[in-house]
Amino acid sequence: MNFIDKLLAASRKNKSLLCVGLDPDPVLMPNEMDVVEWGHEIIDATKDLVCAYKPNFAFYESLGADGLVKLRQTLRYVPPHIPIIADAKRGDIGHTARKYAKAIFEIFGCDAVTVNPYLGFDSIEPFIEYRDRGIFLLCHTSNPGADDFQKLGCLTDPGAKPVPLFEMVALKALEWNTKGNIGLVVGATQPQPLKRIREMCPTMPLLIPGIGVQRGNLASAVRNGVDANGERAIIATSRQVIFASKGKDFTSAARLEASKLRARIYQFLTHK
Repeated sequence: MNFIDKLLAASRKNKSLLCVGLDPDPVLMPNEMDVVEWGHEIIDATKDLVCAYKPNFAFYESLGADGLVKLRQTLRYVPPHIPIIADAKRGDIGHTARKYAKAIFEIFGCDAVTVNPYLGFDSIEPFIEYRDRGIFLLCHTSNPGADDFQKLGCLTDPGAKPVPLFEMVALKALEWNTKGNIGLVVGATQPQPLKRIREMCPTMPLLIPGIGVQRGNLASAVRNGVDANGERAIIATSRQVIFASKGKDFTSAARLEASKLRARIYQFLTHK
């Protein structure tokens, strides 16, 4: 089963477009709790409410060599029917990208990965070659500095109207999507770029972070992000769910928050 089919199957089974990030931060976790135990409990609390999980590799890497072991132990606990999107934002020249792709897809067994397209086609080609896996190119991100570069105008032809860089990324994604496994990362914090990208890429899966702590608008993220069938939008949140409580009730608090988000997404979807 390829990534898109796995994503749609999980989304339909759980009636959800919600993706929960796994970002273990010892400062925000219950005191002295093991990272693997924490991850397992978050997964147990939310596995019937999500369409995907999105482990942030940086949080595990920051724990040193042992953190990578804990990452593998966490990923192996995810139910096999739920896709795992590696939030790794890899981007390097071709021969290095091949090693990144092998690590994420073969060693860690992830179903998809976020990739920085700044280095061009040869830097993402090794990921695309894994036909059954998903590749999400950073297009218009949710962070405050996104506009530093992503809205700069690009001249495609002499005398033509400049095209924003994020639109050029979307156009290139369409061109490169010969295997049907490319998607785009588009933040929820700015509705207009999200709406524009969905218009340009009507059937591509969109990974949409930025709701919750980053204060992206959930209603516009859903209405502007889904495809014509109300699917292929992955509404991602981390801190709002996984750190809903630091106390002994952190699992029930995470479940309650995930459940409320899933319900709100469905509400906005049905009133689209």
